[in-house]
Amino acid sequence: MSKKGFFGNWGGAYIPEVLNQTFRQLEAEYGRARQDPSFWQEYTALMSNYSCRPTPLTYAANLSRHFGGAQIYIKREDLNHTGAHKANNVMGQGLLVKRMGKKRVIAETGAGQHGMATATMAAKFGFACTIYMGEVDVRRQRPNVFWMEKMGATVVPVKDGSRTLKDAINEAFRDWVTNLDDTHYVFGTACGPAPFPEMVSWFQSIIGQEAARQILEQHGRLPARVYACVGGGSNAMGVFQGFLGDDVELVGVEAGGHGLDSGRHASRLCGRDASPGVAQGYKSMFLQNEDGQMLETHSVAAGLDYVGVSPILSDLADKKRVRFESATDQEVIAALDLTMRLEGIIPALESSHAFVQAFKEAPELPQEAAIIINMSGRGDKDIFTIAHAFDDPSWKEFIIARAEEYRK
Repeated sequence: MSKKGFFGNWGGAYIPEVLNQTFRQLEAEYGRARQDPSFWQEYTALMSNYSCRPTPLTYAANLSRHFGGAQIYIKREDLNHTGAHKANNVMGQGLLVKRMGKKRVIAETGAGQHGMATATMAAKFGFACTIYMGEVDVRRQRPNVFWMEKMGATVVPVKDGSRTLKDAINEAFRDWVTNLDDTHYVFGTACGPAPFPEMVSWFQSIIGQEAARQILEQHGRLPARVYACVGGGSNAMGVFQGFLGDDVELVGVEAGGHGLDSGRHASRLCGRDASPGVAQGYKSMFLQNEDGQMLETHSVAAGLDYVGVSPILSDLADKKRVRFESATDQEVIAALDLTMRLEGIIPALESSHAFVQAFKEAPELPQEAAIIINMSGRGDKDIFTIAHAFDDPSWKEFIIARAEEYRK
């Protein structure tokens, strides 16, 4: 960071005065944790015995043969507890909440995976829990909503604005401002006011640390490229941190939606519709109009459907350390289909964006090279969206039949 809370020109903590004391407390506790080796040891032990870490780095032999270029490896964050990388950040923040002596946690969620992970952490540590989720996302991620509620969390559908992730974040901040004494906001991605971008990235760095060791053990040398999808940026920052100091190309893949010229996408760093701005407590690139009003976003993947992006990634884009591309909804479904059929692996729709770009570029690399795709989560949460995209007739029959049963 160039100055406190900033990464180059991006970041900061643009917060109301009422939050200053709470943020000072959080910064102090986070700072002590970073200086305490026993904290990271406690964290890694927790992730090992509760969340299946280290997650495997799977060699995708069939996909590698299919494309005939680089050897394809998949970092399996889908095998993390709750089915995504989100548990890494949430469990770390949970340990900080215990240190601060707070009894309640709140969170925002888009795809539901962060909400699911937060509800899990709250159940384990005995915290009260409220999850804010856009009404649109509640509908398309109903399985995750079901499990959050069964673990004791209160799920609040947000009906303001576009009823997606940015609106859930706004509502969570409103809650926090009125419940500062006993509540911690478990921010879900590497965005928001400092210290959240750095803190979330720190907890997620366990992905890249593992992946760097694993690729050397399995392939004998570092990969040529590492791919990750980019919504807010937590899974991308997680895996990229294992390779930032190496001669490895890092590729972030944003949501291209219906295409970058359609106005129906969520691409901030590789499109033309984003500009610098300050929103939700930090400075970064946002999809906004000339008056600074946030634009409507779209992605088939609920977790990428966000107007902003991590200030750390905005800085890495400025420095050209990370290359950013986009994948359309149609490309995402095709990549998901191919991965399921050839490897028996079901990536989340978010993760499938990274697969799209890796599949495009793998054939251009020599066979002795390796690439890593960070599979940030599993696709079972997306079954309603995926089945609709495939226009599966048996699924339609099943849904209609179950609806008729419930009406009886």
